[in-house]
Amino acid sequence: MLLNAGLPTILVADDSESVLTLFVQLLAGDGYTVLTASNGAQALALAQTHLPDVCLLDVRMPEIDGLEVCRALKSSPETRLTPVILITGLADANDRLVGIEAGADDFLTKPVNAHELRARVRALSRMKLLIDELDSAEAAFMTLARTIEARDPTTNGHCERLAHYAVALGKEIGLQGEDLGALHRGGYLHDVGKVGVPDAVLLKPGPLTPAELELMRRHTLIGDSLCAPLKSLRRVRPIIKHHHEKLDGSGYPSGLHGDDIPLLARIVAIVDVYDALTTDRPYRAALAHEDALRELRDGVKARHYDPRFVDAFLDITTRPLAFDRTEKVIA
Repeated sequence: MLLNAGLPTILVADDSESVLTLFVQLLAGDGYTVLTASNGAQALALAQTHLPDVCLLDVRMPEIDGLEVCRALKSSPETRLTPVILITGLADANDRLVGIEAGADDFLTKPVNAHELRARVRALSRMKLLIDELDSAEAAFMTLARTIEARDPTTNGHCERLAHYAVALGKEIGLQGEDLGALHRGGYLHDVGKVGVPDAVLLKPGPLTPAELELMRRHTLIGDSLCAPLKSLRRVRPIIKHHHEKLDGSGYPSGLHGDDIPLLARIVAIVDVYDALTTDRPYRAALAHEDALRELRDGVKARHYDPRFVDAFLDITTRPLAFDRTEKVIA
C-alpha cells in the first residue's frame, strides 16, 4: 500500500503478486495513492474503509470474485458512484456482459497495456473528481437550507420532519428508489429560495402586504434557479418550484392544475401544510394534530390537495406508533 496524501486513491485487487507489483509501479509513478488487495474480500473491506476514487478488480479472485465485489460496491450508497474497472482474460468475453450487468464502468484485458491502463485510470479519476465536486455542491445547498431554517426559531426541525414525512408518504403510495431520494432531499431543500426573502418579511408577525406576499412567493423561483446548475438535483427542482401549487390552479408560481402539478410536489405540498399547521408561527399558534388533519380534509374539498395522497397520509397517522409529529415518521 502506497499512500500519497491529497492525491486520487486507486484500489488494485488481483491474486497475482506480479500483477499487483506492476500496477503499483505504474500508478504510484503517476502520483496516485495505491491500495492493494489479493482477494475479493480484502478488496471489498478496503473499498468500504478508504473509499477509493477508482477500483481495478480482477474478475478471477479467491473468496469473492471481482464481479461480486463490483455488485457490492455499486449497491452501497457510499461507493455506488465509485468507478470500477474489471480486468478480464482474453478468453473471458462473457465476463464483459456479466460485468456490465454488475455495474462496471470499464474493462481491461490481460495482458494489460500500460498506456491503456494509465489513460483509463486518469479518465475515470477525473470523472470521480467531478462527481465529488457535485456532491460537495449539493451538500452546500443542504447546509444553506438548514441555515435558512435557523433564521426562524419557530421552524426548527421543519426540514427534517418534511423529509421524513414525504418519504413515508412516498412509500405508502408505492414510490421507490430515486423518487424517495428526491422526496428526502426535497424535504430539506423545498424552501432554499427563502435565502432571497428579507427577515422583515420572513419573520413578520402579522399579515403580509400584497407586495410582501409577492416577495415571499418568489422563493419558489429563487430556489429553482439556485439549484438549476446541479444535474443531481433535477428531480428535486419540481418540488422546490411547485410545492405551493393547488389542484384548482389557485397556487403559485405557475397556477398549475390537477395532474399538471408534478407528483412529488403534490406529496411535499401536503406534508408541508401539515407541519406548518402543527408548528407555532409568528402569526398564529400551532394547531392540534386532529385540527390539522381536518384542515387537510377541507383542502381536499376545496380542490387544493390531491385526495389520494391526503387519504394515504391520514392512513399513516392512524397507525399505532407509526407517526410521531415531534420527531419523525417511524418506518
